[in-house]
Parts: sequence; structure tokens; C-alpha cells
Amino acid sequence: MFPVDKIRNVALCGHGSVGKTTLVDRILGLTGMVARPADVDDGTSICDFDEEEKAHRYTVEAKVTYCDYEGYRFHLLDTPGYPDFIGQTIGALRAADTAAIVISAQSGIEVNTRRVFNEAEKAGIGRVIILNKLDAENVDFEGVLGQIKEAFGDRCMLINVPIGLGASFSGVVSVLNADRNAAGAVVDPSALSQSLLESIVVADEEVLNRYFEGQMPTEEEIARLMRRSVADGTVIPILCVSAKSGIGLKELLDGLRLCGLSPDMIVRKAKRLDNGEEVELAADPNGPLVAQVFKTRVDPFVQKLSFLRVFSGTLKSNSTVPMAGERKGIKITQLFRVQASETAPVEEAGPGEIVAVAKVEELRTGSTIGEYAMPPIEFPTPMTGLAITPKSRGDEQKLSGSLAKICQEDPTCRLDRDPQTKELVISGMSELHLQLIRERLKRRDKVEVDVKEPKIPYRETIQAKAEGMYRHKKQTGGRGQFGEVHIRMQPFPRGAKVEEFATKERFPEMKEVHYHEESNFLWIDSIVGGTIPTNFMPAVEKGFLERITKGVIAGYPVQDVCVEVFFGKHHPVDSSEQAFKTAGSMAFRNVFQQAKPALLEPIVKIEVTVPNDKVGDINSDMSGRRGRVLGMTSAGGNFQTISAEVPLAEVITYGRALSSITGGQGSYTLEFSHYDVVPGNVQKEIIEKSKVQEEEEE
Repeated sequence: MFPVDKIRNVALCGHGSVGKTTLVDRILGLTGMVARPADVDDGTSICDFDEEEKAHRYTVEAKVTYCDYEGYRFHLLDTPGYPDFIGQTIGALRAADTAAIVISAQSGIEVNTRRVFNEAEKAGIGRVIILNKLDAENVDFEGVLGQIKEAFGDRCMLINVPIGLGASFSGVVSVLNADRNAAGAVVDPSALSQSLLESIVVADEEVLNRYFEGQMPTEEEIARLMRRSVADGTVIPILCVSAKSGIGLKELLDGLRLCGLSPDMIVRKAKRLDNGEEVELAADPNGPLVAQVFKTRVDPFVQKLSFLRVFSGTLKSNSTVPMAGERKGIKITQLFRVQASETAPVEEAGPGEIVAVAKVEELRTGSTIGEYAMPPIEFPTPMTGLAITPKSRGDEQKLSGSLAKICQEDPTCRLDRDPQTKELVISGMSELHLQLIRERLKRRDKVEVDVKEPKIPYRETIQAKAEGMYRHKKQTGGRGQFGEVHIRMQPFPRGAKVEEFATKERFPEMKEVHYHEESNFLWIDSIVGGTIPTNFMPAVEKGFLERITKGVIAGYPVQDVCVEVFFGKHHPVDSSEQAFKTAGSMAFRNVFQQAKPALLEPIVKIEVTVPNDKVGDINSDMSGRRGRVLGMTSAGGNFQTISAEVPLAEVITYGRALSSITGGQGSYTLEFSHYDVVPGNVQKEIIEKSKVQEEEEE
């Protein structure tokens, strides 16, 4: 077990094709962790071992690797570069203490560079920048440096500088040891040394005072204050390298050792399982056990692998540990050290270590084991859907199981069954994301599928109050069916607190309150005098919930509604649970139609990065898509990023349009924002297409 201060957990993040995977491959080779040559381009990469990754030449899943260097243990997490797979990056950031944001010196700041920078800030971890590909042609070093400072501020500071550029790139020289021979350096390191030192010594008043009295801090003090400055976000170090040639790799590891945060430098909070009390975790091997699953992989050979980051305590093989949300402990049989696709058994793991466990079905991405619960990992909502059916009859069960496995691996995938069409609907981050899922189904699970146009996850709601009833009465010989339910319905605003809304002032006869978070549905039992017997009330609720799933006006799920059941009638012989379930469902349908029903559509925040001369075209196009432009920021290098809110339905295939407008120079990201009411003319079209049939009483 490595001492906590000798561990560096680093997630390599950035845009696609900036060289993250090549960096990890080369570091593993440099430190002797792998013997064979590894190269992304010829399909021999250590990290990109999936068939889809080999075929496409880009990373799809986050990979876990490790190496030992100068007495330090590095866990290096290689993350995908395209926004379509951002969920993998977000999971990896929960396991890391430092995000190394890799930028190509040739391409500069790109759309996903900003995204991962902000995600690392949200994760509360340290950030460093790796400037890669300094051996590429036509590198404008000053221009790229200007872009970085423009995007992320003057706190971005060079720790070393390149000697030569392009074909002349031959090494790097330290800014902190500026007295070294710096002949040929692109920037004079001694000119940067003072401002860098001043930026880090401010973290310690005593060292600062000594520095201004002319006394230089010691190497140990510089290292300590550098990490503190990175932890505080006041300094973001920039390290220069070429992964392809290997120039600057050793200095990169030295830089990550100097600037990367150790597990004991980040304050992480968790809640006790017994009483919910929030505490700060200490990275102490003798402390209470806390570890969290940040990634799941369903491996064809070892089946399900759950990747764990230990935050506190010591996790041991062949142990039974508590788990948040489970009544009894779960059995951890064997821990594994992970090197990309390879695993090796280990007996224990302490704070800061990253390990995997196999075949523990209770574990999901975000699950916490131990005596405390970590905060959930917040993944973006998947917004692009496809109705998916197997090409071969009889493969329905196989397809459903395969898709469930994929959703376990990737929290930005969601699987639903359309209540109207009975089709399976798989939702992901983009068309590309869904295409990769189809490829994986074909390769790994031998299931070929047919797909239909992307489905939009509309919702139904109401905009006014209404009151009504429904009597379900059937007599077909023998025992009949009878149930009568009277309800009042009103909008229940999203974000409203149940205890503040469901009060005696608003509902004087209120006896019981039930809240369903997923649909934001609140129902109030205000029955007095037993007009509906208590034993039939769960059936009434079941009728409501079935109707909420089925929809009323267009077959989409209902949300943001409050229903009060205030009266009813029953029959001592003919009343039954089925009768009251039907009465509840039909009462809900009838009153919903009187309460000014409306369709809601998902609104996404879109960020489009394009050349300056295409900004007008994008703004005009966005207006035609019912979008609202929120603002613009410079993306550096003659590019602008336009932020807008737009209905998802209008940008479901936006990639094609953007490519056409910009000649392939534009890029964009989508993120769910909120639901909003669909305009009347558009709503009418959607309802007509859906053709919801009036159903008879059951």
C-alpha cells in the first residue's frame, strides 16, 4: 500500500485527437509497465483495446491504468475526447484528484476543452494543462498560450517551456530552475520565474514575507505551496510535451509529481449511513471505510467489473462491507489492480487507491460502500432517443438484456419501453453515441437491430384547476363492477416543497399525502366518512399512476400534477380493487382534459463553436429552430462560442446542418436545461401524429 502523499490520481481530459491516449501509452512504456510498443494509429494501444475504439481510432470508454515513478504511484485515467461520451469523463473525475487537461499546440482551445475544464472545477479537484504536439507543423506557441489565458485566465502559468518548435522541438526547460541552460527556448524561462514564484508563495504568509526580504523558498516549500495553489485554483500549471516523440515525457511526470494533488489534499464530504450526519473524510487507512464506484464495465470474460476509488479506510479482499441503500452488507471476494484491459489480484487497497471488484450485482456506478455515503455522481440527461427492434424474431429478450448491460456501463444511456407502441427506446447523448451502441450490440452480443427516427421525450401537464368524477359500473351477470371517484386536479409546480404545498389551509380534509418524485406527482387523500373504503385507496392510486405513465392527450408521460381525492361511492358486493383502479384512471383522464392540458418539450442548452465569419449564419439558423441566443464568448483563434436555448426536437440532427453551414469547421455540445410548454401550432401537429385512441372501460 502506497503512502497517501505518494499517490497521484490524474484524469487526462480534453477534446478528441489531442493525444491523451498516446500520452498514457507512452508513459506506461517509459516507466516499464508495459513491454510491447503501443500505438493508437495501428490499433495496438494499451488503452484503446475495444474493437470500436480500434476501428474508429478514438476513445469511447474511460480506462484505468497505473505506473510507478520515482517512488510515487500514478493512477492515470484516460478519458474520451468527444462530448458524446462526457459521462465517462465525469465518472473518471470522481476518482481523480487532478484533472490534466490536454490541449493540442496545433489546434488550441476546442469545444470540449472548456467543457472538461468546467467539469473538473465542478468536481472540486486540481487542474493542470498539458500542451501536447509541440513537434507538429505550424505551431503558434504564443497564440495558443494567449488562447489558454483568454479562456481560463492569467492563473494558467508555464512550468516549463519548449526548446524549439515543430521539427526543431528537442526538449523542455524548467521555469523554476531557470538558471539551467535555456539556449533555444521559445520563451526565456527566467523571465517567467519571478511571477510564478510570487503566485505560489502568497499561499503561505510566512514564506511570502521571507521571499520579499530576499530569502528564496526551499524546494520543499515550493513543492508544498505549488500543490496548495493548484488545490485553491490560484495557479493552473502548463506543462509542455510531445507524446508522439516522447520529448518532455519525463519532465511531464516530474511536473505531475510536483503539481498534482495527493488524496489527502482535497476536502470530500460524505453522510453517515445511520443518521445522515455530514462529515469531512480524512484519507486515513485506519479511518472508516468509504469507497465509491465511478465506472462499470461488463467484460465478456470476467463479466461485470465495478471500479472503485477508496477515499477513506482500507478495503480488503474476502470482506463483507456495508453499502448505502442495502439492508445487509455485500460480499467483496477479490480485489483487482487494473491495467487497462488486464487485471491482477490484490489483497487490500487504502485511501487514494483505485481497484476493481468482479460480479457484485448490487453495485452500480455511483454506489458507495462502507460506513458513509458519498454524494451521487451527477451525469447529464440523455436526450437523443431511438426506437430499437431486433432484426431477427426471437431476439427481443436478448436485445433487452444487452441494452440493460450497456446502460449499466454507461449512465448517460437510458432504456425505456414506450407505453403506446411497446417499443424499446434507447436514449443517449447524440447520434454518434447511439451509433456506437448499435455497433457494440452487433459485435459483443451478436444482435443486429433496426432503428426508427429519434424520439423526443415530450411530457404532458396541465395549466389550470379542474374538478370531476368518474363512475365505473358494469353488470354482466353475476357479480358486477362498481367504483366511483371524485377528484380535484391542479398544477404542482416543479421544485415546490411537498410540506409547503400540502397544507390544511389548501386541503382542509387532508388525511394522507403521497409524492412520486419521478413524475413530480402529488396526490392527497381527503376522503371523509369512508365514502371510498381505505382498502380501495391503493387501487385508486394505482389507476392514477398507470394513467400518468400512459398519458392522456398524446400518449406521453404526465408530470407536475396534484390530485385530491375528496369523495366517492362504493357498493358492498360489486366494488373491487379493479373497479376502483379503472375509476381512478378514467377520472384522472376526464379531469385532466378539462384542466387546460398542454404538452411540454425538452429544452436544451446548446453551445456552438464556429469561425467568426459564420456567427451570423448560426444566429439566423438558431432563430429558425425556435431557439433563443443567450450570448457569445470568444473561443480564441478566430472562433466564437454561441450559447443558446433551443427545443431538442429542432436540433436532434443538428450535426449535419452545422457541418453544412460551416464546411465542417463547427462543433457543438448539448445539455438538458428544462421542460417548457410546446407552442399551440406545434402541439396540434404532435397530438395529431400520436393518434391516442379513446379506450373503453375495462
